[in-house]
Amino acid sequence: MTEVIVLNGGSSAGKSGIARCLQAVLPDPWLVLGVDTLLDAAPASLQASDAGIEFAPDGQVAVGPELRAVEAAWIEGIAAMARAGARVVVDEVFLSGADSQQRWHKALHDLRVLWVGVRCDSAVAADREVARGDRIIGMAASQADAVHRGVVYDLEVDTTHAEAMECARAIAARVTSSRP
Repeated sequence: MTEVIVLNGGSSAGKSGIARCLQAVLPDPWLVLGVDTLLDAAPASLQASDAGIEFAPDGQVAVGPELRAVEAAWIEGIAAMARAGARVVVDEVFLSGADSQQRWHKALHDLRVLWVGVRCDSAVAADREVARGDRIIGMAASQADAVHRGVVYDLEVDTTHAEAMECARAIAARVTSSRP
């Protein structure tokens, strides 16, 4: 059975909503951990620092070497949790596209992973970004396509017109169909 579900999509694509719905519809308990979890746990010194993470006024995001090192440990920690028996939904933004996926592949190499692309039309994601009020305007548009470049998925969902629960049910169907 699937041990890790990796949801990759741009900011405001709907990944967090899908993750919460997955917790409701999947038969076993699943933990949700995401890039926001990592950033919330990071010290202030890594926020708005060229060694950590910088959010440009136009929505571009730059990740520095210190945050990359912390991220590598975090990824290994999530993999260790899955190996110890926790089922994990990863709510992620592959800022480096295929390179980001490769970092996760390396850590999750011996686990059963379902790779899910969460797509959303950039204009719709941008509208959601404005409505949320907690994101830098421009982030959703800059990430909508870039995070998917070169990434290989087992399944893709599109939240442009589909609700989070509908997407979660499609993902859950794939997960439960792989049960022994």
